[in-house]
Amino acid sequence: MRIRPVITIDGPSGAGKTTVSRRLAERTGMVRLDTGAMYRACALAARRAGIPWTDAPRLGELAARMDLSFREARGAQGLFLAGEDISDAIRTPEMSLGASEVSAHPAVREALVARQRELGRDGGVVLEGRDTGTVVFPDAEAKFFLDAAAAVRALRRYREHRPGNGPSFEEVLKDVLRPDVQDSTRKHSPLKMADGAIYIDSTTLTVEEVLERMLRRIPGAGS
Repeated sequence: MRIRPVITIDGPSGAGKTTVSRRLAERTGMVRLDTGAMYRACALAARRAGIPWTDAPRLGELAARMDLSFREARGAQGLFLAGEDISDAIRTPEMSLGASEVSAHPAVREALVARQRELGRDGGVVLEGRDTGTVVFPDAEAKFFLDAAAAVRALRRYREHRPGNGPSFEEVLKDVLRPDVQDSTRKHSPLKMADGAIYIDSTTLTVEEVLERMLRRIPGAGS
């Protein structure tokens, strides 16, 4: 039995999982594990190694041997690949698409899920991703599915880019919708709401409102 809870937050791209999970980890004093970032890291490592995102066997081997670690960088939690901070390099539309493609391969998911379970086995963690409540920790003490209207999710992503230097809103919307289809229709660990998960639509909610709704449902977290 875990002394501290495991909290999972699943949902589509742009629903606010990263912001909410970061704030939730800060409020509860828990460790945040961005599982989606691990798949982005795999896509980036594959691209650098010249491995096509369709090459399942080689991708599986790559995922199993990647030297990944979460640690503080520039005042925030960063993801490091072989000692290099790749937090910015993986936050591109290309790596978002790559993450959806590589995560469709069972060998990749098995390797990274095993690592995620190891990192969170003692509890006291907040996991965000696509299958954290359905596959990684189906026995989590608190499970959430965070959603929002596609146009709102795209607008949030669009505002992350500097004016004049990023893609158009229409391009961002396409980039948001494409992973939605890939993640929800893949055969292995598709994106869906976990049994017992609490559904939260963040379309018209502030980050603080989402956070308070979650805190009320987490054992021992209070408000």
